[in-house]
Amino acid sequence: MAEIEDFPLAMAEGDVIEPMMQVPSVLPTLPLRDIVIYPFMIVPLFVSRDKSIKAVEEALKENRMIVLVSQRDVNKEDPVRDDLYDTGTVAIIMRMLKLPDGRIRILIQGLSRTKVDSIDSRGDHVRAGITPISEPLAPENSLEVEALVRNVRGSMERAASLGKNISPEVLAIIANLDDAGRLADLSASNLDLKVEDGQSVLDIFEPVARLRKVNDLLNKEIEVLTVQQEINTQARADIDRSQREFFLRQQLKAIQSELGEGNELFEEIEAFRNKILSSKMPEQAETEALRQLKKLERMHPDTAETATLRNWLDIMTDLPWSVQSQDNLDLFKAERILNEDHYGLERVKERIVEALAVRKLVEKPKGSILCLVGPPGVGKTSLGRSIARALDRKFVRLSLGGLHDEAEIRGHRRTYVGAMPGRIIQAVQQAGTNNPLIMLDEIDKVGADFRGDPSSALLEVLDPEQNSTFRDNYLGVTFDLSNVMFMTTANMLDTIQPALRDRMEVINLTGYTEEEKGEIARRHLIPKQIEENGLDKTDVKFERRAIARIVSEYTLEAGLRQLEREIGKVCRKVARRKAEQEKKFKPVRVTPDNIKDFLRAPRIFNETKLKKDTIGTVTGLAWTAVGGDILFIEALKTRGKGKLMLTGQIGEVMQESAQAAFSYAKARSKELGIDETILDNFDIHIHLPEGAIPKDGPSAGITMATALVSVLAQRPVKKDVAMTGEITLRGNVLPIGGVKEKLLAARRAKLKTVILPTLNRRDLEDLPKEVTEELNFVFVDNVREVFETALGEPKLVAGAVRKASN
Repeated sequence: MAEIEDFPLAMAEGDVIEPMMQVPSVLPTLPLRDIVIYPFMIVPLFVSRDKSIKAVEEALKENRMIVLVSQRDVNKEDPVRDDLYDTGTVAIIMRMLKLPDGRIRILIQGLSRTKVDSIDSRGDHVRAGITPISEPLAPENSLEVEALVRNVRGSMERAASLGKNISPEVLAIIANLDDAGRLADLSASNLDLKVEDGQSVLDIFEPVARLRKVNDLLNKEIEVLTVQQEINTQARADIDRSQREFFLRQQLKAIQSELGEGNELFEEIEAFRNKILSSKMPEQAETEALRQLKKLERMHPDTAETATLRNWLDIMTDLPWSVQSQDNLDLFKAERILNEDHYGLERVKERIVEALAVRKLVEKPKGSILCLVGPPGVGKTSLGRSIARALDRKFVRLSLGGLHDEAEIRGHRRTYVGAMPGRIIQAVQQAGTNNPLIMLDEIDKVGADFRGDPSSALLEVLDPEQNSTFRDNYLGVTFDLSNVMFMTTANMLDTIQPALRDRMEVINLTGYTEEEKGEIARRHLIPKQIEENGLDKTDVKFERRAIARIVSEYTLEAGLRQLEREIGKVCRKVARRKAEQEKKFKPVRVTPDNIKDFLRAPRIFNETKLKKDTIGTVTGLAWTAVGGDILFIEALKTRGKGKLMLTGQIGEVMQESAQAAFSYAKARSKELGIDETILDNFDIHIHLPEGAIPKDGPSAGITMATALVSVLAQRPVKKDVAMTGEITLRGNVLPIGGVKEKLLAARRAKLKTVILPTLNRRDLEDLPKEVTEELNFVFVDNVREVFETALGEPKLVAGAVRKASN
């Protein structure tokens, strides 16, 4: 049990210490932590340090007086002189209680301030040499003292009203206490001041100055208490409001339950909340979604805006904010898949494997947007699907053909009836991952009108530097599109906005050769049509020569769509035989001889080379949207005044090329062996057959020049020579485009020699080997070289021409 020792009470709190009370000059000392003791304070203290316990015991043996000094550093276990303040308080021990754990509890009362002159801590307890300080009297009838006393009294009452823990007994004593020094000490002891602030009050011996200091500390404390009360009031108001909303919501739920309605909306809201929190949206999107959900809670279920908000929340929670598929980074597997799905197209496959290699080395590269440009049917869209399969990504195709409304890309604002997100966000939602491959098909056919320009909206989508913060008008928040792999397709680049074209890496897909078409038909088209028409692999067999005949006599295209349709016709006829004959059916072999039985007479009559060398007729090469073709240019002279006439739906550029060739021929007539009298007495008529087809472009320049010189100089054109190239007034030959398609047409027409501009020599690198082996190429820089290669010796002498002119 604890041992309690009582001593006669020295004085009550209101008693006055006699100024002549004897205080020894050396007393046991008790260092204090986190507290400052003032005269006349009655405070219980717990003592646990050995030296402190010894000091208390020593004080009890003598006169029960002890010096209380606050420590500067509370963590010091054995403080020395520098660790203690210079001013302390002499106190008397009124009661002691020994606790079972070895500590003691004492009840002390302060007697007076004292200066600490020295500290002796060498023994088993600390002793201090002190100089007691007698309390000076405050001036009587001082207005300042009276004002300070009233302020302190009022401030203490104000602090108590703001929540400061001050007992009513202390307030009563303060109300009746007129002594400035006693009032200052009593007020400071009840303010829970920091040790530094409390010690600053103890250090002031003059009562008025001390009361002024306490008044300042009280004012600061009241400011803190005022702010604290405002915070508590606001917090309490928020809690009360939340409790009120909860109570009302529970009542509403009970009412709706009685009426048999409302449960569905409540469950739906909870489901939305769970989806929002589990979808791992960005902070901005999640905040907006929760705000709209709270708005939905307060709405009536049958209002139109409720349905709009429901749709918006449906889309927001359905978007794959954090769902991402894992890329296949196995380069060999990706290359194998690309080769399985497509024959040829080596340049595109190489570029895709390169992009995959970069992705393997860099976690999140900012790759370029690939734009596949080529004629219809060459496999641009199916190539995108194959790339997605090689990367193990979801594939979504968006057709932009005929798109006019910008909102189709950016979405409609929610204020409109029937509003919905743009096609990009819909595609991501459809894919279910935030890193699909999105194929923007027919990007060259995007239009623009009063509803906006979709091409301009696509600028942000297709820019890797901007699309990480793509904002759809319907969502109203940003969505990161930087993980999406975009690919586009187009038939031509001319109609694509320049700024949009600049954001894409263009890869040209040219038409297939007849050999490539035959190989693709054998590997892909025939098995596909056999399966689609319900046949077995053994039911029909296509010979290679039969396939080659279908390609050359039944199709005229750069791609494969018509070829697939013709193969489908054969398979359908075989399927009919199988259905009619049933068990008697025998497998069908398609040969060059019986192909007419399936496809009837050939519909394509390819232009072939001229049968003999002819004056005024030249074989040119042309590029078309479905591949290349040969083009005969005919020139004829008739009596007239030296004019040039052009027919055959010729465009402005081609007309200018013809005029440049005619001017060159007239300027160099002597060098070219042209009689000048012909130029004055004959008109020249240039005609391009197939007049229903528009023709334009500069690449027929050297062809028309050759036709002009041939007819003017009466030099025949070699039948097995074809040519293409632009001509200038000086006779220079400039490079042209569409070389592969034009050379395929020359090979198809069984021509032997092709004249090309020297700068087009580099285009032969991408040609199939069989084309370069079967054709002879003559590269020229000047049109005179063309004439030397293409024209034979003149058939008429100049005298015969002069005789005719007379």
